[in-house]
Amino acid sequence: MFKHVDYYAGDPILSLVETFKQDERPNKVNLGIGVYYTDEGKLPLLDCVKTVEDEIAAAHTPRAYLPMEGLAGYRKACQNLLFGENSEAVAAGRVATIQTLGGSGALKVGADFLRKYFPKAKVYVSDPTWGNHIGIFEGAGFEVCAYPYYSKNHGGVRFEKMTEFLKGLPEHDIVLLHPCCHNPTGVDLSPAQWDEVLDIIKNRKLIAFMDIAYQGLGDGLEQDAYAIRRAEEIGLSFFVSNSFSKNLSLYGERVGGLSAVCPDKEQAELVYGQLKFTVRRIYSSPPSHGGNVVDKVMNTPELYKQWTQEVESMRQRIALMRTQLVAVLNEKVPGRDFSYFTKQRGMFSFTGLNPEQVDRLRNEFAVYLVKSGRMCVAGLNSKNIDYIANAFAEVLR
Repeated sequence: MFKHVDYYAGDPILSLVETFKQDERPNKVNLGIGVYYTDEGKLPLLDCVKTVEDEIAAAHTPRAYLPMEGLAGYRKACQNLLFGENSEAVAAGRVATIQTLGGSGALKVGADFLRKYFPKAKVYVSDPTWGNHIGIFEGAGFEVCAYPYYSKNHGGVRFEKMTEFLKGLPEHDIVLLHPCCHNPTGVDLSPAQWDEVLDIIKNRKLIAFMDIAYQGLGDGLEQDAYAIRRAEEIGLSFFVSNSFSKNLSLYGERVGGLSAVCPDKEQAELVYGQLKFTVRRIYSSPPSHGGNVVDKVMNTPELYKQWTQEVESMRQRIALMRTQLVAVLNEKVPGRDFSYFTKQRGMFSFTGLNPEQVDRLRNEFAVYLVKSGRMCVAGLNSKNIDYIANAFAEVLR
């Protein structure tokens, strides 16, 4: 009956995790998967989350279904974090927000919605982008193409090529953007560059879909939302998918959100209804535990303050690891410029290593990276950074 079913080779990143688990070498290091680890190499449980989970456990409440759109406090938290507490669009009721199954669920709901109402559109993603961006939008039935973004030659954005390309797209095509902490390169646009890109999107009547999974881990919670708030300021209608997986360390709870900024309140209500209907046809309602944790942390002033401090500590540790890696590499490989590591932002870096060098790191040193050379900087710590830098130096010679 199922002989005609295609073979699935597995997701390259998640498959790498399984290979890593089977590796018995004591010095192994996983720099592949996008997960934040502490300096002790542990997945953190934030103190603000512990407090809320203790309260939830003590209350012994029944586990009712959440509404299709999720918890009201959760949705409010998404809006405040993305658009700011003084957002005109939020105050005017122009933002339709739902709680989703992580950032991936937000992308899926948004993709299905757009496919229904803009069936002739094409989707454009950065070259390169997170692989699942392509899979999700292709799975919704879109043709997915790429716009110029990263330059391997100078390690920055091919900005002129990017803007020239966007100016040639027909109206209502969809452009997927990374507001901060670009995955996989770590190379972000400057505020001035964002202004230019968003003006092009507005003038060309393109549909911007911003995916922000790492807010707070780049330059700070407010700074990382620049592109989103600028898009609202200039009057764009656009989508934003966000995730609390990284900045609340709630990976397995699947806590994300999807927001649509609309021209007026009436259109926002129509979009809101269809987003709920889309959820109903996929998974009916989001999970309650993670939703309640986010709701309480984000809407309790003292817990929110504690959370912002914990996120800032995470951001600073990532920045420190970048600085220390550059210092060690400069010593081990003199005459080569490694400053790109400190210019990049967020959890990821493009190391500049080719697939053969990545294979050598894995086979000879038990250091695991994605084939593209993408490294999760949050996997570095004070105990392994010298070892990793030495391994890098060996394969670069």
